[in-house]
Amino acid sequence: MKLARELSKRGTGQTLYILDEPTTGLHFADIQQLLDVLHQLRDQGNTIVVIEHNLDVIKTADWIVDLGPEGGSGGGEILVSGTPETVAECEASHTARFLKPMLK
Repeated sequence: MKLARELSKRGTGQTLYILDEPTTGLHFADIQQLLDVLHQLRDQGNTIVVIEHNLDVIKTADWIVDLGPEGGSGGGEILVSGTPETVAECEASHTARFLKPMLK
């Protein structure tokens, strides 16, 4: 709802949007709609930071920062950052293992 309200405002193309797990509870079709909106915001010059585990979202990112190697106290280190293709090649990344087949 907050995102819909934000989209109704006149944009400046200089806004930073931060979304934490925005796909939680969404249907697959709704995730695609969310991605369309996020890409539209990006194309208008805005910056979007998304904390997400959904690979359908991750694979469309312009830039990924992958933290790990594990969760919680076993993580917190930047394993790799770059395009989805770059991240997919990182042997230390659990994300890479699942992302790589999706990029083929």
